Amino acid sequence: MKIPVVPATPPEVGATLQRMRLERGLTLEDLSRAAGVSKSMLSQIEREKANPTIAVAWRLANALGVTIAELLSSETRPVEQISILEPHETPTLSGDHAGYVLRILGPMSLAGKYEWYELTLVAGGALVSNPHDPGTTEHLTMLHGTVDIEVDGLKKKLKMGGTARYDADKPHAIRNSGKTEAKALLVVIHR
Repeated sequence: MKIPVVPATPPEVGATLQRMRLERGLTLEDLSRAAGVSKSMLSQIEREKANPTIAVAWRLANALGVTIAELLSSETRPVEQISILEPHETPTLSGDHAGYVLRILGPMSLAGKYEWYELTLVAGGALVSNPHDPGTTEHLTMLHGTVDIEVDGLKKKLKMGGTARYDADKPHAIRNSGKTEAKALLVVIHR
């Protein structure tokens, strides 16, 4: 009788969970409500800071409409020489109530380490963030328009073509106080 080989470490579910969540256009909050799992726990799982219990994995799988085996699968897809993501396939986080759209440009495999986004803010729109993990920095390059950046109470204006670099482990916000749409590239680096 042949005994199956079992990996020495538990599967890393974070990247798979985040990929499945974003493919469905769900925010952490959406999945949190659907699965009955706290947003902070989901964030920890996606960043590989925690592994889900069987009960949590079951709730997440049900909320995503997949089997536990699919969620826990460590199989990787074959890597293509050139991978093209069509515009309609780019995961997008919409903050309709706050007037922003974040298009996720970075690959899911780097999420929680390096992330980059295209940020669009309508006139009067704002992306307001709680502090990220200690040591996290953000780098914002304006492509069109002007925004006000606020970090821990300090405010500065960023004009088209300029780049702002700041600590994102403090409360921070990007606000479009102008009368036209603003567009920027946002890079988040986690330490």
